[in-house]
Amino acid sequence: MRRSGIRPPDPALALWREWETAHKLTERLCRKQQRLEARLVSSVGFPCATVCVPEGEDVAVHSIEALNEVLGEGPDMAALREKAEADFAAHQARWDAAAEATGYIAALRAEREAGERAADLLEALSTTRATTLAGVAGKLDAVLREGEAWEECSDFPWPQIRSALSDLVRIAR
Repeated sequence: MRRSGIRPPDPALALWREWETAHKLTERLCRKQQRLEARLVSSVGFPCATVCVPEGEDVAVHSIEALNEVLGEGPDMAALREKAEADFAAHQARWDAAAEATGYIAALRAEREAGERAADLLEALSTTRATTLAGVAGKLDAVLREGEAWEECSDFPWPQIRSALSDLVRIAR
């Protein structure tokens, strides 16, 4: 039996609060990972190998797949491909060691896990019924913050969603 004036908590609002916490954590971890990656790029450089193709120009490749595209897989390029693969593997090993030592690998993993948690909460939020205007506003806020390409994006439907959210917040006051 419900007491007069006491409403049960809105499950959508509770989920939105969890999502917001996870979303903010993901953003913080993303910025940390990006700072660490920038330092890695500055100190070690992205893994690559430079290949002098038969036409005489140097080509930087950043993966074995790109190396195979540049050199092909013919036997006439075997020695060149072998040297480039070894150069790439050595650079990749330097990157991997520096990434581990600087904490980049751990930061990347933490960001991915936080992002997965936020995505799971967003999915749960989409299937949870709001029972208050605040719960509806929370759901719209999550859509805006997760879906917008950039803040204040003027492409449909973002201005309309921002307007609806603003109206809900105003009416709820």
